[in-house]
Amino acid sequence: MTQAVITRRQILTAMAGGAASGVAAGFSPALALTANPVRDARITRLIGEAARLPAVAQRIGFISHALIGSPYRAYTLIGGPRRPEHFVVRDDVFDCVTFCETVLAAARSRDVSEYQAQLRLIRYRDGVVEWRARHHYFADWCSDNVANKVCRPLLLPGSETVTKRLNSEPGLPPQRSVMIMLPTTALLAHKAQLATGDIIGFMSRRPGLDYYHSGFVVADDHGGLWLRHAAQSRRRVVDEPLTRFLRDNRTQAVTLLRPREPERGSMLI
Repeated sequence: MTQAVITRRQILTAMAGGAASGVAAGFSPALALTANPVRDARITRLIGEAARLPAVAQRIGFISHALIGSPYRAYTLIGGPRRPEHFVVRDDVFDCVTFCETVLAAARSRDVSEYQAQLRLIRYRDGVVEWRARHHYFADWCSDNVANKVCRPLLLPGSETVTKRLNSEPGLPPQRSVMIMLPTTALLAHKAQLATGDIIGFMSRRPGLDYYHSGFVVADDHGGLWLRHAAQSRRRVVDEPLTRFLRDNRTQAVTLLRPREPERGSMLI
C-alpha cells in the first residue's frame, strides 16, 4: 500500500476518476428485478414522516434512528459471476453497507418509487443492476457516490490518499483503488467537525481488503459522537460510542463522506 499527502483538488479528481463518465449513461430498467416481494412498508412510512425535515442529514438521523434494533443479516443481495443479479429491496434486515444504502436512499427520496431509483444509483455503478456493476468494495462505493454527487468527501486536516491492491472479492480481477485515509488521531483531534449523517468507513489492515466496516456518525446534543451501524457482533442495528468502536477494533484510519442534498429534477435513472 502506498500513500501520499495531496491537495483537495487532487483528492476529488482521484475519487471521481473513471466513475463520472458512466453516470450519464443512465439505467436500463429491464435489468431491475426484485428477488422477493418488496418489503417497503416501513420505508414508505419513514420517507413520509421524514419529509418534514429540511436537510438530508436530519432525515438520515431520523430514519436511521427508527431502524435501531433491526436484525443483522449478511448476504441478502442476490447475484454472482455466473448468476443473474437481482435488485433486492429490503427494510427488515441489514448488513453494514445495506444499512447505509437503505437509509441514504430513503433520506434522498420523496416516495417509494424515487427510493428504489436512488437505491439503484447508490448500490450500482451508473445504476445498472449487474453483478459486476455492484459496489463489492466500499472503496468503489465511495468513489462512485462522490462522482454521482450523492456524497462529497469530508476532508479533515490530516487527510491523505492511499493506493491499495484489492483482491478479496471472488470473481473479480485484482484492482488498484485510491482511497482517502484519515488517521484516527486526526479524526479525534477534529471531531467537532463531524455531524450526524456523515458516513464513515473503517479501513482494513488486511492485505487485499479496503474496509472492514461502515456506518453513520451521530452527534448528540452534548458533543458526544456515536456510531450507528448494523453490527454483526450485536446481530442488530445499534448505537455505540465512536471512540470505543475505534479502540476496540484498533482502527488506524477511516474515510469520511458527507451526503449532499438531492438535486430535484435531475434524477438520471
